[in-house]
Amino acid sequence: MRRRRRPVFLGLGAPDEFPDPRSADEHGLLAVGGDLSIERLLAAYSRGIFPWYDLGLPPLWWSPDPRTIMTPESLHVSTSMRRVLRRSAFTLSANTAFGAVIRACADREGGTWILPEMIDAYTLLHEAGYAHSIEVWSGASLVGGLYGVQIGALFAAESMFHRASNASKLVLIQTVRMLFSAGIELFDVQFPTAHLASLGAFPISRREYLFRAQNAARRPLHLALPA
Repeated sequence: MRRRRRPVFLGLGAPDEFPDPRSADEHGLLAVGGDLSIERLLAAYSRGIFPWYDLGLPPLWWSPDPRTIMTPESLHVSTSMRRVLRRSAFTLSANTAFGAVIRACADREGGTWILPEMIDAYTLLHEAGYAHSIEVWSGASLVGGLYGVQIGALFAAESMFHRASNASKLVLIQTVRMLFSAGIELFDVQFPTAHLASLGAFPISRREYLFRAQNAARRPLHLALPA
């Protein structure tokens, strides 16, 4: 009988290290506990691991199999979205409203995994240059956005929101185009959803993802994005 894998417990003050991501359980859960320090988050993302948990739980660290990514070649832009992109009154910016974007992503009906301590942790990552936001504006109003973590040529998209029709599709399409043009080699969206699949996201095995992620994370890249 195959032995069931159990997540590893990380105590407070434990070294910023993780077990082999391939040892995650059948759901992708690898470890429980630890903290959300910059050092631990960078160690996690560079090894293909990310935190995702609910209120009242300790940090849960995941490395699912399969993993979902996007590429410029896989990007699907429908005819109607091509018209939106050509005629859109929306404007985009980068890293001008990170705090507003992550708080808007957290403002979801039915609860959210983007807890106050995660907002604080990713804001520190942003201030250190490792987390970025892309904003969608209608005039002076923020109507959509996306944020994620960048290490080298790896970008892990964390969440996005919209307050206007097509804003979430627009921000994802334009972010993929913008980041690959700027030198990103791997664009991770973690878990599959019907919305992501409709825009060209596709699964790859965890083994392939880890190989790509570790190579991309090691490549030095100063991500210059337009304001």
